[in-house]
Amino acid sequence: MAAAASKFYSSIFFFMMTLLLSSTAKALSCSQTPYPELCNSMVSTTNLAKENAQVGDFRELAIRATLARAELAHQIASEIDISAYDELTKAAWADCLELCEDTIAQLNRSLSLACSHDDSQTWLSAALANQQTCRDGFAELNSSFHFPSSPFQSHNISNAVSNLLAINKAAYAAPGGNRKLLSNDGRSRFPAWVSAADRKLLQSSTVNANLVVAKDGSGNYKTISEAVAASASKRSGTSRFVIYVKAGTYNEQVEIKSSMKNLMIIGDGIDKTVVTGSKNVVDGSTTFRSATFAVVGGGFIARDITFENTAGPQKHQAVALRSGSDLSVFYRCSFKGYQDTLYVYSQRQFYRNCDVYGTVDFIFGDAAVVFQNCNIYARKPLSGQQNTVTAQGRTDPNENTGISIHDSVIAAASDLAAVQSSVKSYLGRPWKQYSRTVILKTNIGSLIAPAGWLEWSGNFALSTLYYGEYMNTGAGSSTSGRVKWPGYHVITSASEAGKFTVGSFISGGSWIPATGVPYTSGL
Repeated sequence: MAAAASKFYSSIFFFMMTLLLSSTAKALSCSQTPYPELCNSMVSTTNLAKENAQVGDFRELAIRATLARAELAHQIASEIDISAYDELTKAAWADCLELCEDTIAQLNRSLSLACSHDDSQTWLSAALANQQTCRDGFAELNSSFHFPSSPFQSHNISNAVSNLLAINKAAYAAPGGNRKLLSNDGRSRFPAWVSAADRKLLQSSTVNANLVVAKDGSGNYKTISEAVAASASKRSGTSRFVIYVKAGTYNEQVEIKSSMKNLMIIGDGIDKTVVTGSKNVVDGSTTFRSATFAVVGGGFIARDITFENTAGPQKHQAVALRSGSDLSVFYRCSFKGYQDTLYVYSQRQFYRNCDVYGTVDFIFGDAAVVFQNCNIYARKPLSGQQNTVTAQGRTDPNENTGISIHDSVIAAASDLAAVQSSVKSYLGRPWKQYSRTVILKTNIGSLIAPAGWLEWSGNFALSTLYYGEYMNTGAGSSTSGRVKWPGYHVITSASEAGKFTVGSFISGGSWIPATGVPYTSGL
């Protein structure tokens, strides 16, 4: 009897200690988040007594709680009849449904304990970008729908994901956190996450394509969209699948969905193979949906193609290419538009030997992206407009996102060069509160105003942004007249600048070599 009682009280003691330790872990973890009350309310619905008192376990618990909210929001939104609403609301709603689905996918990916800190912060940052884009869609179309009452907003997913970014950061900073160390010998011209086979594909003058697209009927298909759709049934698994697009102008809107992984599109060269469209916000599209070419499927590669949106400056936001493809590479490509030309939407991206043309915010988004050996051309804007090369969209200080322009050229396109003295051009402006952009060892032309950077709205984000310049050259590179914002930095340390290189900023050494795209890992 005494033994039984002892065993009973030992069990009670063990249970109470487990509960105490778990509660301590909960308190410590939630206290580190930007929204601790939300964190506590979400995890309190789970039986913490069954959880070990480890930060990593708490991380999983918090992700699962957020995932449940996202799934519930998507279910409710899918069942709401919006047929009575205007077309603008329907367009924004459709975007939000797709973005919510992607958020669910990113949260599921982040559950894996095998993923690195960089992986999980990338995927959680993408989930946060999705929530912001959903909200922005209703605003930019002036939708009549009261967005705060929508399930996308009312379930507080954005704040929950912000909490996850903080928890995830703490989990990998804790003893035993599996922060992946990056390594690269610096000799390859591509980051290491590009496989040897993909590297060969990118550098080879002849490629054995799985499918051929030709307008004249000499290929397997006459449109890129048909070839992309056919690839789903003509490939086995997710190995690299190559579509060769012969020279010609293809007027179509192409979408590479999340299920289409490791696709490669190869053209005959810049301005020879051209994908073109003209969707835009003025005519009723969201910025997100205006892209001529949109890619979500991971591991996407494009080579020797021009992506274009011909809507013109009077149509405002009009995207040529949007990429939300993790570990995507664009090599020897051109992107042509005016406002919002290149939407570096989310996740890790690398652009090498590319040309980008535009006017207002023409490289924008919330990816972790490096442009290397690229030519960035500002065009002539509408009368009264100012050019801004970048508008980076980081909304949370724990996101690992930002725009890095390295060893490139920023210059005036021919139409701007003729009137350059009457147009002010800037390196960027803070689209979101924690906007982050750095310019490294780049030739900056005389088009850039002495101040270098432009406010978005008054003092918004001037203390929380991070804008940096390091060892740039050219007539517009002097930092003596630059803005005096708290968030602006003239970088003098090579180690600080090195944080924004291919090897460090986008873990390039672990994935780009596989694609075959040349790259420089460090400065």
